[in-house]
Amino acid sequence: MGVALAAALAACGSRPPVPDWQINAQGAALRATEAYLSGQTRVERLEWARARAEVARTGRPDLLARLELMRCAAQGASLALQPPVCEGFEALRADAAAPERAYAAYLAGRADPSEAALLPEAHRAVLAAGADPGAAVAAIADPLARMVAAGALLQAGRAGPAVMAQAVDTASAQGWRRPLLAWLLAQAQRAEQAGDADEAARLRRRMAVVEGGGPRP
Repeated sequence: MGVALAAALAACGSRPPVPDWQINAQGAALRATEAYLSGQTRVERLEWARARAEVARTGRPDLLARLELMRCAAQGASLALQPPVCEGFEALRADAAAPERAYAAYLAGRADPSEAALLPEAHRAVLAAGADPGAAVAAIADPLARMVAAGALLQAGRAGPAVMAQAVDTASAQGWRRPLLAWLLAQAQRAEQAGDADEAARLRRRMAVVEGGGPRP
C-alpha cells in the first residue's frame, strides 16, 4: 500500500508539467520509507520532514493525512505501531478521505469488512481471507505491501506461522533490518511460548547476525 499511496500522492491533480512539490514530496517519502526499513533513523527523520514541508506547501491536510499513512504503513510492516496508533494521521483524520480512514483502521487491525471496497485490491483479499490469510499475503507482489498486510494481520490477531514466515522471508530478501528484527523476535517469542527452545535459539541467532551488521534500530 505504501507504493500505491506514493503513486496516488504524485498523481493527485497532476497535469504536465508536474509541480515541483509533488516530485519532491514523493522522492522524500520513498527515501524516508527505505531509510526507516533499513534502520537509518536520522535519514528517515530528515526525509519525512522534507516530504511534509513539500506537501504543506499545498495547504491541503488531506494530502498530509495520506503522507502520514505512508509512514504508518512502514511502522506497521515493522511491528512498531504503538498507541496512539498512527498518531500523525489521527491529528489529520477530520480532513482525510474515506479510503484513508479505512486504511488507517486496517493498519491498526480494526478493519471494518463493510469498508473493504475502500482498500487497495490486494488488501481487500487479505481482509476477506478468513482464518487462513497466508495465500492472500503471498499473492501480493509488492514486498512492502506484503509486509504491511502481514503487520495488519498481526495487529488483528490473525497472523499465523505462515504469515510470519512470509514477513521474515520478505524482509530478509529486501535487506530491511528493522522489520526483520521485529518479525524474528515475534517468531522467537512464539516459539518460546510453545516450549520450542531449539527453534527460539535458532531465531535469536539470526537476530544476532542482523544486529551485528549495524546499530540496533
